[in-house]
Amino acid sequence: MSQGKRLKKAYSGIDRTKFYSLDEAVKIIKTGAVAKFDETVEIALNLGIDPRHADQMVRGVVDLPNGTGKTIRVAVFAKGAKADEAKAAGADVVGAEDLAEEVQGGKMDFDRCIATPDMMGLVGRLGKVLGPRGLMPNPKLGTVTQNVGEAVKAAKGGQVQFRAEKAGIVHAGVGKASFTEEALAANIKAFVDAINKAKPTGAKGTYLEKVSISSTMGAGVKLDLATLA
Repeated sequence: MSQGKRLKKAYSGIDRTKFYSLDEAVKIIKTGAVAKFDETVEIALNLGIDPRHADQMVRGVVDLPNGTGKTIRVAVFAKGAKADEAKAAGADVVGAEDLAEEVQGGKMDFDRCIATPDMMGLVGRLGKVLGPRGLMPNPKLGTVTQNVGEAVKAAKGGQVQFRAEKAGIVHAGVGKASFTEEALAANIKAFVDAINKAKPTGAKGTYLEKVSISSTMGAGVKLDLATLA
């Protein structure tokens, strides 16, 4: 079945003008996830902000209570005891100058990049490579830290980074279609709560305008915001 026909079929049982309760929406998404792989459940939030202004930028991290269902590969820039700590915590790639050379050469087989503060002089030179991929370590996101072991465990355990795009939209994966309805609902609530807590000082008017969820190959379902509290 082509993607167009699949989506048309998926939308056939959905009222596009309706805002569904969280429980109803999760049930619809799970029922409609019929691909041959375990589809990711994705959330999209339209925010009343203009990210071009520094005081309206929304960015942060959230620990999803039930994880993401995705295997995250973590790279750590560290030396000595901190490198050993990262390896013990389960980091997939650990190094310093050698790792920087690999990254500079285009080898980036990882989804999250963590660095100790003393490594940022080295990592900073990789900004043009790591930045566009959203992999640049950042103290505000907890990825520049002395506690590399904790950071690695958090990344592996279901921590999700988020950042508003130009149009004020935040996208993220919040689980897998194989998760229980309860697990997905809890993850979605946790994510929305994190977005609300990250409300910038410059936001005016309605902050959380619209929230919808979908599966990788499925239709989008709009959520009744009152059911997300």
